[in-house]
Amino acid sequence: AIISTALTKWLIDTDEINRKQVISKAHDEEKKKIIELAETDPEKYNKLRKRWERLDSMLKQSQQKMALRRMLPSCITIVPMMILFALVGGVFGGGPVALSPMNANDVLWIGNMMAGTTGNTVYPWTALVYGVARTIRLEAGWINFTAWYILCSFGVNTLVQRIFKLQTQASGGMEQMMGGGKAKALEFPDV
Repeated sequence: AIISTALTKWLIDTDEINRKQVISKAHDEEKKKIIELAETDPEKYNKLRKRWERLDSMLKQSQQKMALRRMLPSCITIVPMMILFALVGGVFGGGPVALSPMNANDVLWIGNMMAGTTGNTVYPWTALVYGVARTIRLEAGWINFTAWYILCSFGVNTLVQRIFKLQTQASGGMEQMMGGGKAKALEFPDV
């Protein structure tokens, strides 16, 4: 996470990206105001709509370039991370690494890949958790290294990006996930 974030900070002009995100968000909010003008002042509405649509096409191109720039650090780190992940994953295999509050096996489609099991082997360390040495099956709720890594990376990446000031309010976050960008979904009425 730190290497990827440092590469992002070094290779990308984050201030420019943040500025463009703020402009894009304001542009989407302006659409809502223009739509409200449709009934009260149709002439002004048509004039502002044309101007908004011209600016919208320029902003879409800018956002496309911005998305490609943000992918650059990922393209650089993907191969070394895949090699490292394969090596470390080979050490742990599908064995249990951490006890999850929810059963990983219950996750649709990927549950079996995320669940940690010991097979038919009894490991002495299981006595520390269960009081008696036993096997760990799918229903026990343990996760393997892959699942543990994915869960940890969500939290660590978010924390590191906030520390390095790469993640801002304008970049979306929970507001965007919960449907905060409703102005973007609005359609212009024909007047």
